[in-house]
Amino acid sequence: MATPVIMPRQGQSVESCIITKWQKKPGDHVSLGDVLFTYETDKATFDEKAKTEGELLGVFFEEGDDVECLLNVCVIGQKGESYEEFDPKNASAEKKEEPEKTQQTQTVAVAQTEAAPVSAGTDHLKISPRAKNLVNTTGADLRYCTPTGPNGRIIERDIRKLIAEGKTVSAAAQGEYVSLEKEIAGTGIGGMISTADLNPSEEKKPTAAAAVCAAPDFSECEEVKLPNIRKVIARQMHASLSEMAQLTLNTSFDATEILAYRAKVKESREKLGLANITLNDIILFAVSRVLPDHKDLNANFFEDKIVYYKHVNLGVAVDTPRGLMVPTVFGADTMSLSAISSASKKLQDEAKSGTVNPDLLRGGTFTVTNLGGLGVESFTPVINPPQTGILGVDNVTTRVKMVGGEMKPYQAMGLSLTFDHRALDGAPAARFLSDLVSALENFSLLLAK
Repeated sequence: MATPVIMPRQGQSVESCIITKWQKKPGDHVSLGDVLFTYETDKATFDEKAKTEGELLGVFFEEGDDVECLLNVCVIGQKGESYEEFDPKNASAEKKEEPEKTQQTQTVAVAQTEAAPVSAGTDHLKISPRAKNLVNTTGADLRYCTPTGPNGRIIERDIRKLIAEGKTVSAAAQGEYVSLEKEIAGTGIGGMISTADLNPSEEKKPTAAAAVCAAPDFSECEEVKLPNIRKVIARQMHASLSEMAQLTLNTSFDATEILAYRAKVKESREKLGLANITLNDIILFAVSRVLPDHKDLNANFFEDKIVYYKHVNLGVAVDTPRGLMVPTVFGADTMSLSAISSASKKLQDEAKSGTVNPDLLRGGTFTVTNLGGLGVESFTPVINPPQTGILGVDNVTTRVKMVGGEMKPYQAMGLSLTFDHRALDGAPAARFLSDLVSALENFSLLLAK
């Protein structure tokens, strides 16, 4: 019996996923556990494995398609078995019982309309996020679009077909100004547009001087399609810097005590079965204990309200092969140092492998990002909206200070706090840093609380 394979729902917040690669093709034999296809949410990648054995009878979507969760993606069964009943496109086609003649009449009416083109707005349409973004950037005219996605949904390939057919809304109709200089590369004096630029049919004959001064061709390049995670990071970081009033405070603390504690744990780890506590784990633990006393930094800021949290949901910035991810350790203020260490390491491993649950990539109230391991002494971290603050952890450096009238060296670690000046002022932010420094310099007392 043919068995459909649906697009899984990875987290309650995920509505659709994009098929990035088919690992099997129609006609291939499929064994239990074989990877059928790879798909991604906006920040994580997953492999869909076969839960039954047989032949891959057919696939309903192509690579790059944005597929709603729980829709049939492909079918596994026995060779020659019928599977059309599982095709979601057939199901959506059955819902469209509009007579062909009526559709033709509507098409003619649209073609004969001489009024200003209809806006390319997409708020009222069933359209995938990728298709909507493509409409916004290309001006594709949705009046001529024939949806081919499930349940009458417009998907990316529908928009690309419009673009290929030249069915786009003019810049004037969109109310946008398109600069001629951006459309035409001027070849006149000082980069001015010449008549030759406006008449591309005329052959441009290079002069002798141009031939002598011709530069070597260094135009070799590699064009790579921007992955979804990079798009998400770009949108969030741009929104963060353009919509917030961000300010960064830098300080440092004497790391002698936490370095000694880390060395002691490392020395006794195997003998006592202790967790592998790192300096970053110690920072996370200290932040989780200090933050509840500074509610302005343990908050989310919105246009008309601030949401203050009773518990600390700590975001941990992770450098992954696909880009920056920030999984969340929920309720960090209720966890022991060992528990925070285990939870953060598990999240970091899942983020790097691309298997982290999307629900764990949101809900943070404050974020810690550590570039100390890369030798960075000070930096300006960018807030992850709608949070109101982010702590950057810098590397360990050797400094000197006066002790009993003598200059003595010590190991110092830098901290860089960026905060949203809309939500709090400089003094409260500085007090948080001061309390955090005190907690880290007296870490054994913090553990005793």
